[in-house]
Amino acid sequence: MPACARGSERLLRACAVLALLVPLIFGHTAHASEARIVRAEIVRGDVGYVLNADIDVELNPRLADAVRRGVSLYFTTELRIERPRWYWLNELVVDRGLEYRLSYHAITRSYRLSIGSFHQSFEKLEAALNTMQRVRNWQVAELDQLVAGVSHEAALRFRLDTSQLPKPFQVTAIGSRDWNLSTDWMTWTFLPGAAGLR
Repeated sequence: MPACARGSERLLRACAVLALLVPLIFGHTAHASEARIVRAEIVRGDVGYVLNADIDVELNPRLADAVRRGVSLYFTTELRIERPRWYWLNELVVDRGLEYRLSYHAITRSYRLSIGSFHQSFEKLEAALNTMQRVRNWQVAELDQLVAGVSHEAALRFRLDTSQLPKPFQVTAIGSRDWNLSTDWMTWTFLPGAAGLR
């Protein structure tokens, strides 16, 4: 009888551990934020080279709730352009970031998206996100920074910048998938002076 009791006790412990793990595994997966770069190109503009990109971003319920409760979220689009060198490591010629601040104003009941000194208000969160997802004519390099006719390698990503969150949220964000919103680096090769190729 004691051996049977010990076996039942082990089974109960295993079930309890499993009951704790299932929500952790599947709960985070269901609420994880999603982001990916759909399209990106670098083309020659009037005074330099510009980036056009489409980014698919979806905030999970925790991030959307944080914005509604007055927490500003900071996002950044990062771009790097390298020129390959046969005799050494690639030369980094462009390393730029485009920063966004997304906030909610309870008095006006509107969402505010700030890109540098430019501000725009929206009635719905989805409208603010849609604007942030379309990067158009962002000047990333002067004409003389990139050598025409020479292949360059570009890398682009979009992410939530948790380092700009209030301190209590920075602590919460450590190791939390709910606060980890980032695309993979998208890389492509292009020839300055011609349309960017994916």
